[in-house]
Amino acid sequence: MTFHRYVALGDSFTEGVGDPDPARPNGLRGWADRVADVLAQQTDDFGYANLAIRGRKLAPIVAEQVGAAVALEPDLVTIHGGGNDVLRPRVDLDALAQTYDDAIARLSATGAKVVMFTIFDPGGKGIYGPVRGRMAIFNEWVREIADRHDATVVDMWRMRDIEIAGVMDTDRMHLNSHGHTHMAHAVLEAIGVEHALEPVTVPPLAPLARREQWAANARWTREFLVPWVHRRITGRSSGDTVSPKRPGLSRVR
Repeated sequence: MTFHRYVALGDSFTEGVGDPDPARPNGLRGWADRVADVLAQQTDDFGYANLAIRGRKLAPIVAEQVGAAVALEPDLVTIHGGGNDVLRPRVDLDALAQTYDDAIARLSATGAKVVMFTIFDPGGKGIYGPVRGRMAIFNEWVREIADRHDATVVDMWRMRDIEIAGVMDTDRMHLNSHGHTHMAHAVLEAIGVEHALEPVTVPPLAPLARREQWAANARWTREFLVPWVHRRITGRSSGDTVSPKRPGLSRVR
């Protein structure tokens, strides 16, 4: 398939956090930029917009980005949201799903191909273990919504062909460059676009001794967890001072 107007919506996952590139807007590349780079090679009139902002919950994504996306008359839309909601202490998953359903209905009504994502499976241990059940329920809502509106799902929950820890950034929350490349490959495969991206393979991580694990966990707690909790307590977001990296359709150079 050939696409001419691609609009990417969402949060840090779509903005490209974890994949630094000083030459790009917001200093990030990410999987969506990688997808756009491939699509731009297939037509001379390709335009790409990326409205995603880190830290956004689903309701702000819908309120701030969906209408703007519709106005750009895209023929391809990717949207990722809900992950920041699921991580909060309290969340109404049914209400969250209704918000998502309404948004996908609006996007699908444009005639664009719509791509959604499930949340990755964190396993039963670690910091995300306690909310694994929430993630699974939310993901089933994503699949149901996609079925209802004929959207495409990139099902990260079912990606068992790669070690999650090997494609995660040091903050244990975002993809690293390998992870973003892996996701770009998955998206291009899902939408049926020919490409030359090779599947990502990462070697198994070497096990750490107990003392090394303690040191790594202490460093992660100090550098990432404490600031994250502080933002939650004070009602602030990492995206409060961030603007969309590509607010309008433009050519990919």
